[in-house]
Amino acid sequence: MGIIGVDLGGTNARAGLIENNSLVNVESIPITKTMNAMDVVDDITNLIERLSASEIDGIGVGVPSVVDVEKGIVYDVQNIPSWKEVPLKKLLEAKLHVPVYVNNDANCFAIGEKYFGKGKDHDNVVGLIVGTGLGAGIIINSKLYAGRNCGAGEFGCVAYRDKNYEYYCSGQFFTNVYHTTGEELFEKAKRGDKEAVRIFSEFGANLGQAIKLIMYTIDPEIIILGGSVSKSFEMFKNDMYRSVKDFAYPKSVDNLVVKVSEVDNVAILGAAALYYDGTRI
Repeated sequence: MGIIGVDLGGTNARAGLIENNSLVNVESIPITKTMNAMDVVDDITNLIERLSASEIDGIGVGVPSVVDVEKGIVYDVQNIPSWKEVPLKKLLEAKLHVPVYVNNDANCFAIGEKYFGKGKDHDNVVGLIVGTGLGAGIIINSKLYAGRNCGAGEFGCVAYRDKNYEYYCSGQFFTNVYHTTGEELFEKAKRGDKEAVRIFSEFGANLGQAIKLIMYTIDPEIIILGGSVSKSFEMFKNDMYRSVKDFAYPKSVDNLVVKVSEVDNVAILGAAALYYDGTRI
């Protein structure tokens, strides 16, 4: 018996079999923008069947889009234009005859950290993806909270300065404001480039403001960072913490815990963890 997690990414779908809380096998298939909706569903079904030689308990699927979590309907997947409104849960359950859980990728990151990462010992967790965008998943009382429309945790869309938090607290900050990439700046900062160090300092101050927003609205026990920009955490963490120090409640600042994810294949594991979350009483 096992659980299968499926991560529907920008150019491929990856699936893994989890047995005894360990990822034992991973398979992948390419996904192209020209594929029609049912061809993608059929390919995902075949991918799952390659992993499920033995009996499985359930399937979780993470997608980069808005989801009707209760019905498992996926809307407007950017990298698959044909997926405007796909009842993925219904289609996969009809083909595979096991329970299927569908959610967006940020929520999968958060629940993956809860079951497999640094959120294990915490009941209230925010998983904050700091990558090409800024998205988050929220765990309250050890259960994933997605909101009525799967929109909970969209802190990046909240107005900040002249744009929003995503513009200043993700990779967009480096590309839009300084016309470079976080990866390039990271390499320069490691070599002691003063301008690169200064830019990361500015980024950290902005991210600290986003952290304060999360503290005021969710007040979690731990915030776990993921995404490509989180890999340069050492370059901006001090300024991030400094930016939080004027938070209205000093004790909350003392209790603040921010860590970086260290889970390999967290997208697959997080998708699989949707099954655990869905069956948890």
